[in-house]
Amino acid sequence: MDSIVYLVFRSMRQPLLTLLMVYTVAVLGMVLIPGQDASGNPWHMDFFHAFYFVSFMATTIGFGEIPHEFTDAQRMWVLLSLYATVIAWIYALGILLALVKADAFQMALTTNRFSRRVRKISEPFYLLTGYGAVGSELCRDLTDRHQHVVVVDKDPETISALTLHNLRADVPAFIGNAAEPDTLVRAGLKHPMCSGVVGLTSSNLVNLKIALTSKLLNPTKQVICRADSATIEANMESFGTDYVVDPFETFSTHLSMALQAPGLYLLRQWLSSLSHAPLTEPVYPPKHGKWILCGFGRFGKAVYEILVDEGIEVTVIEATPEKTGSPHTDTVTGRGTEAETLREADIENSVGIIAGTDNDVDNLSIIMTAKEINSDLFVILRQNKRSNQSIVDAISADIVMHPSYIIASRIRMLLVTPMLHHFMDLARKKDDDWACELVSRMIAISSDRVPDVWELSVDCNEAEAVCKAIESGTRVTVGDLASSPSEREEQLPMIALLIESEGEFILLPDAGRELKTWDRILWASSPAVRNRIDWTLQNPVVLEYILTGEVQPRSPLMRFFNGKKKIPAGLN
Repeated sequence: MDSIVYLVFRSMRQPLLTLLMVYTVAVLGMVLIPGQDASGNPWHMDFFHAFYFVSFMATTIGFGEIPHEFTDAQRMWVLLSLYATVIAWIYALGILLALVKADAFQMALTTNRFSRRVRKISEPFYLLTGYGAVGSELCRDLTDRHQHVVVVDKDPETISALTLHNLRADVPAFIGNAAEPDTLVRAGLKHPMCSGVVGLTSSNLVNLKIALTSKLLNPTKQVICRADSATIEANMESFGTDYVVDPFETFSTHLSMALQAPGLYLLRQWLSSLSHAPLTEPVYPPKHGKWILCGFGRFGKAVYEILVDEGIEVTVIEATPEKTGSPHTDTVTGRGTEAETLREADIENSVGIIAGTDNDVDNLSIIMTAKEINSDLFVILRQNKRSNQSIVDAISADIVMHPSYIIASRIRMLLVTPMLHHFMDLARKKDDDWACELVSRMIAISSDRVPDVWELSVDCNEAEAVCKAIESGTRVTVGDLASSPSEREEQLPMIALLIESEGEFILLPDAGRELKTWDRILWASSPAVRNRIDWTLQNPVVLEYILTGEVQPRSPLMRFFNGKKKIPAGLN
């Protein structure tokens, strides 16, 4: 508001002074020029009547001559004053209209409206800086799960497009440079309801500044930032950034998992994907034989280390080894898009190829050329731009590495289902047979679609009936929550993946596991389950039916006539 007032007074200073001067001269002339009353006696208008007359005369309303008819001298002065004041008003209004249309004034209005919207937020929200491919996907997923989001991006077209994305919740958005501390504060960094800050801009340095500003101005809030530079990543971690998401290191970890435990890799892919998306097929990267890696940048280096650690022979193709460096193994200088370069790398006798440059056209060309020579190759493709999705799909790569998707998936896991992060850490310690068995169970509950993965807290907010039953000494188990509210012998299509109880994590808890208040449970279920289980969580009648098979009538009249009677809770 202060900026708006400042802009108005700065721009309107000259017009207001002009109006003041014109009005002053007009009023002074009306006072000094003598008139005549009805009797012909001379009289002078006082300042109040003069100001009153000039006020309505200047607006051309024309109430008439007061308090007596004017003399010719007065009428001549009125004519001059009339044209002078009209011109002054036209000048002032022109300046005012130009001010209203000015970019600076519109920005001040937008900033003021945005600040008011942020101040009025009364529920926890996340501050997202950067609304590109990752930010838009993450914003949609958070709002779909009824979580509030505030967005900051420097691109006006990106912010304008946000209103067209049909999000489930209202998302305050601001056009500004997230590297500026004032922008982050205006967007709610110091707001008591701010749950955390997510740095998703395309610049490592801007993300570093966001993380630093957030930790300095509000150190208690969770900060998650993307980074694809080892130096920036180390810098962020040095001052306590909670999570630094590096898409290249993350993918290399996933590739290692796919090589060692394909079932566990498939499980992770399913659990971290968007709900209701089609289930992906399992992949089995060859562990024996030569691989060709095209591109030895940051991504190439991360993948190379994983393949070498697995004991796999790797030949690197790099167009500018003098800039990127080269590994100790065989290196072929070239882009990899030419058949002769691939043949020099021995593509005919290789089992897999990784097109990992930062150019999608080159990567697609590498794959097409390589498969013409050796159609049995296992193909890993790096996709840099989402707009190329249709042609990437047409190439039918075995694994597609999309940095934006990896970052969005990782951050979504941290913000929406943080227990899934702990689940995957524990699952990695299990063998592949364990993962394959869990994959089979998930197919049974979700058919051909990715199941819903969600968390439940056993407290009076999310599970009031269950919480009160436990506090009264009633034993409630994991299996009880999975029972159908309309037929207690029927189990709902859901799996308890993890329980956090008093700081301890229990992987795939038994159905007979007794629950305690404040336990947290990570579930995987079919889409309709969450609405049905609410009956069990919140309705004591339904919970009683599930626990005992009977329902004690609640009203005195029903107890008198019926006593105890089995009543399906879904029909009560």
